[in-house]
Amino acid sequence: MKASHIRKLITPIDSAYSEMFSGRVYRVGEGAVSVRNHSGETEQTVIGVHGFLENHCYFTQTYDAPTTELILLTCSNYHIPVNGVTPEKPAWEVPIKHLAGTIEYDACILNQALASLPSTRNVRIHGHSRGGAVIIEAARQRPELYYGTDVVLEAPALPQGRIHPLVTTLLEPVSHGMWPWLVRLINSAPSSAYGQAFFGKMNPRKKQLLGKLFYATRDHMTIVRNIENLFDWMARTDTTAYHNVPQGTFLIPGMDRILDRKSMLASARMSTNMRIIETRAPSHFVTLDSKEWVPGFESLPVSSFSN
Repeated sequence: MKASHIRKLITPIDSAYSEMFSGRVYRVGEGAVSVRNHSGETEQTVIGVHGFLENHCYFTQTYDAPTTELILLTCSNYHIPVNGVTPEKPAWEVPIKHLAGTIEYDACILNQALASLPSTRNVRIHGHSRGGAVIIEAARQRPELYYGTDVVLEAPALPQGRIHPLVTTLLEPVSHGMWPWLVRLINSAPSSAYGQAFFGKMNPRKKQLLGKLFYATRDHMTIVRNIENLFDWMARTDTTAYHNVPQGTFLIPGMDRILDRKSMLASARMSTNMRIIETRAPSHFVTLDSKEWVPGFESLPVSSFSN
């Protein structure tokens, strides 16, 4: 890669989205883990893993019950979307050997959080899109942590999966040096110019969270690395990786113009432990379209690993 391209790619991107947050934020390597305060007696723990160019706010309204302990990942080299909280260094942090911005690195953040933070034995791990791949990789790295957990993979990037042909067509001509220019072009355009095609019918929450996607990372290099690593991970990861995910649910959208729905379903059907729910969601953002497809906690398993 040319030095001029590298300079452009590592130029910082200013944060453009955050929400008020009550809780603690732990800096873990190049990422973070946030634990939201809850007002009721804790009955279950949910760990949320956001997708590509998203942030942890994706889950905050889906899991808003006062009895839910909500733990939220911020993937490596992403902005932490909180106001009024100073990140702290946790005693349980251990160094991560993988390259920041990869699925493997973010899986290590997830595993450190899962091993150290849940205060209940009723644990769900919910990943959206690229976050689904992070969960599968994390379970492959440390399968013992996932015994008895419930996993929700929403419109997930999966082993042997593919992206939607429309996205492939748009990305193929983009070189490394074009990314800063392309991001500025997208950010200067009204979301109506592309939102309907990729995001489906909008609602107030989708407008809030999806309007500033290309400001989510701390630099353009992370965007490039996320994309290249995601393509590589899907191609080289075999569906035997599902053996490490003992129980859970695939939430498959009715329409998806980000990932290829056909390959997503074909991969999901190779799992013998998880159920598949083919939702009527009209976009890649299933739970933002409607919370009706979020599985209830009634049959949540009891984890064998908790504090």
